[in-house]
Amino acid sequence: MHTVKELLVAAGFVVCAQLGLMTQASARITLGLSDWPGWVAWYVAQHNGYLKKYGAHVRLVWFPSYMTSVEALSAGRIDANCQALIDTIAPIVKKVPLKVILVTDNSAGNDALMVNNSIHSFAGLKGKSIAVEMNSIEEYLDVTALQEHHMSAADVHFINMSTGDSAAALITGRVAAAGVWNPWIQRIEARHAGHALFTSAQAPGLIPDLVVARASVVAAHRKDFVGLAKAWFATVRFIKAHPRKAAAIMAPHVDLTPAVYAASLSGTRLFGKHLNHIAMNPGPSSASLYNSTVHTGRFLEQVKMVKAIPNPRTFIDAGIVDQAGR
Repeated sequence: MHTVKELLVAAGFVVCAQLGLMTQASARITLGLSDWPGWVAWYVAQHNGYLKKYGAHVRLVWFPSYMTSVEALSAGRIDANCQALIDTIAPIVKKVPLKVILVTDNSAGNDALMVNNSIHSFAGLKGKSIAVEMNSIEEYLDVTALQEHHMSAADVHFINMSTGDSAAALITGRVAAAGVWNPWIQRIEARHAGHALFTSAQAPGLIPDLVVARASVVAAHRKDFVGLAKAWFATVRFIKAHPRKAAAIMAPHVDLTPAVYAASLSGTRLFGKHLNHIAMNPGPSSASLYNSTVHTGRFLEQVKMVKAIPNPRTFIDAGIVDQAGR
């Protein structure tokens, strides 16, 4: 999904350099975002005037490279960022002072284990090669899919490739399967080169996407973050009521047509006020970050990205969405 190291890292550094030229005259908070439907949706908030309406003095900062935005937040070059839980846990374990203040969405079909047209079951995948970016969300989804079908990573051959290269390898027949996200899913299907054997729609809550902020900035500008959450809730309501209009606003930011972007949007479960309350608090739901932190943390331990799973209570600040929802 979001770990797209094949994108232009150099462009990401240009964006970061531009941050140093920004003043806080018009914005108190910089919010990083990159190419994912649940984050490009912030342009709907901007377009519709929700940020201004709810008193969120926020500047949206576009990153061509998602991982560059994650690194920028950890380094303190931006105040907040749109990023996945899986890419948030490791910095927290390393004592980077971060707070999760909002859940934008869960992937609900936009990440998939794609296989060639000769494979129709997990049994048919045994012994085959899967191209995927290792230690990424896609590997996490693939490993989860294998486990749910009584297989393990040892039953297949993982080949480390960027997401774009993984898709190309499947399309050209060099591998039997690939772990990819949209728009690569659509490109594989458009070329009739494969189909989804397992998607994030079959694993609710597995891939939460968040707004994560520096703890000091949250403390200093809490009202702005409450306004940001209110703007997000209004955005979700608008997108659900007017999906075509929303796609038309979002598509130009990622050089796609509204029709194509609408398909990506349909694979994203946007979290409004109610779902945020569930996600940000302990409970039995798969949408709760308290549960997904444990599951994601176990995977990160397995691939030796972290040595321990952090306590969600130390980094989840539910107070902002609670106040915004009143």
